[in-house]
Amino acid sequence: MIRMFLLAATASLGLALGACGDGSGTADDTVAANDDLALDDSNGGADADSGAGDFAATVAASDMYETEAGKLASDKAQAADVKAFGDMLVTDHAKSTADLRAALAQTPTTMPVPELTAEQQTMLDAPRSPGADDFDGLFLDQQVQAHTQALAALKAYEATGES
Repeated sequence: MIRMFLLAATASLGLALGACGDGSGTADDTVAANDDLALDDSNGGADADSGAGDFAATVAASDMYETEAGKLASDKAQAADVKAFGDMLVTDHAKSTADLRAALAQTPTTMPVPELTAEQQTMLDAPRSPGADDFDGLFLDQQVQAHTQALAALKAYEATGES
């Protein structure tokens, strides 16, 4: 049962990754959705189905990373289209988080508190370093990597129920 609900969320998230946004939504919607990424920390996101809990934690961390990377691009990118892409990431990953929250509300699995992986934190830190001259190129390369990893996690969960 848990897996069925999360697979529906996976399909929604997969479409979001594939299209990477339709440009709808406002900055206010995005801020509101991201301000409460963690719905329930009463059990740290634990649940009866560890595969579902692990998957939810992976998606929550991915959304958190993409939101922060998008904000960074909106601020630091040189090219207008890269800034716009950053804005789109913030909006789209707020929706992804809301979709995950809605799917989890139908299961015993709770919304985990998102926690960046060491790799995600390193990717956020790299463009901020003094030697990072080509923010736009680095950011876009990181986005390919991050979205490839997210898609792999979605496909793995869809196939096996494990992330």
